[in-house]
Amino acid sequence: MTTVLACIDGSRSAPGVCDYAAWAAQRLNAPLTLLHVLDKGQYPIQPNLSGSIGLGAREQLLEELAALDEQRARLALEQGRQLLDAAKQRVTAAGLETAATRQRHGDLVETLSELESDIRLLVMGKVGEDHSESAPLIGSHLERVIRTLQRPILITPAEFRAPQNLMVAFDGSATMRKGVDMIAASPLFRGLPCHLVAVGAETPELREQLDGARWTLEGAGFKVHSAIRSGEVESTLRAYREEQRIDLAVMGAYGHSRIRQWLIGSTTTNMIRHATVPLLVLR
Repeated sequence: MTTVLACIDGSRSAPGVCDYAAWAAQRLNAPLTLLHVLDKGQYPIQPNLSGSIGLGAREQLLEELAALDEQRARLALEQGRQLLDAAKQRVTAAGLETAATRQRHGDLVETLSELESDIRLLVMGKVGEDHSESAPLIGSHLERVIRTLQRPILITPAEFRAPQNLMVAFDGSATMRKGVDMIAASPLFRGLPCHLVAVGAETPELREQLDGARWTLEGAGFKVHSAIRSGEVESTLRAYREEQRIDLAVMGAYGHSRIRQWLIGSTTTNMIRHATVPLLVLR
């Protein structure tokens, strides 16, 4: 786990991905890799059109369609190379001395799974090329990536703002207890004031867990403000974030059962949909 890996595409999210990835790589003192994956579903390596034309179609037409598909794939590859070149120039301008670039042809989630052992932090945009940044949507691949990878994922907005503080959505789960330890040990957030926020009824157990997390962070040198708020989780956290002008939020991924998510949606998904600041999702 050594590399900050940034997923680059042609969406409006790409500049923010570059800027936040450069910021993270510098704070972590880690190498940065810029990755572009050409979707094999849209651009197959060897298109098979034999089943798409009616019986008796001319062989010449089939060959022409295949040639057009191959040309389209070549153009997409070249566009990807140009996107990576532009991204590399951007992170260099942001102060990063070196950045590697990689281009793959295949499925994004499968590609990231193959690279997972080398990923220290994954950086992705909130939406991809198929969605508008202003729409309350999640990119078509993002949820699959979060469910599949066991690595921290920084989900970014289109515009960069260097974080001056962070909010940790603490629920007492094993994921977030581990996350607090990770935050305490990592240079990524060192020196930033931390708001440790739990949502729910204030019980002795929750207060004890929250105090334990606060002591861990304070022991690592963080200035910590802790709070317990009542209400619906996503809207309460969003209100706190706006009230305190939080620059970056941290939370665990998908804590409920799959059936519960299907019925009412998950807090993680709702937080991503409505996020206006970067969101670090922990597994």
